[in-house]
Amino acid sequence: MEPPLNRWNEFCKQYFQNKFAVPLFSTNGKVVDTINYGNDNRIILKRSDQMQALVIEEVSKVLTDFKQGKNVYEGLIYMMYWLEEQQVIPLYIGKSEKYGRQGDNLSRNIQNISRNKCFFCRWGDNYAYHIGDLSAVVCPNHSILKMHPKYKNWANRLFESYPTPYPTLRRATYFWIHAWASGALGILQECGSTPLTALEYHLIFVANTVFPDSLLNQEGVNRKGKV
Repeated sequence: MEPPLNRWNEFCKQYFQNKFAVPLFSTNGKVVDTINYGNDNRIILKRSDQMQALVIEEVSKVLTDFKQGKNVYEGLIYMMYWLEEQQVIPLYIGKSEKYGRQGDNLSRNIQNISRNKCFFCRWGDNYAYHIGDLSAVVCPNHSILKMHPKYKNWANRLFESYPTPYPTLRRATYFWIHAWASGALGILQECGSTPLTALEYHLIFVANTVFPDSLLNQEGVNRKGKV
């Protein structure tokens, strides 16, 4: 049985490649840049230009696939992570499906991706999306009603203190995203071709086995079994 860390590193080596060490946030040193957003001009965290370019590049593959009526891609898998030398330390793993709730419509999370900063493949500026909800905790003057426990956990892991107008990272934080092809092999290659939903759970399961103290995902981390 292959050790879980070996599985993890082999998956990262195969799929990260030229997408390695892309910063999640726009920063000045360790301080994350902020912008004003929305009708209320609220302060939110700013994504890096490199992260935005990577999201647009990968999502565009799925959009082209949808427009051409093909089924090459199922959607996107993404990860927020730290690096220790060259070791990927996962912080959060998630996915964004190609189709919306109706089953045949394009998901609004990826529509018009180059202009769609409010949703932006789950990393949008709106509340109920990762950047918006993390900003509600980390940046000043957000309503307490928008401060959810999930993102307080994220803030505790990522930032030295909060709320603050100068959110300071504990460590450089990176982002990876990949358009997932139908029939591709995932981290548990003995399972054969891996659907996107299964891939997300497999990655969370292996990541929690190897890096239980870093992973912020709650769903899927208590599944029992061997890897």
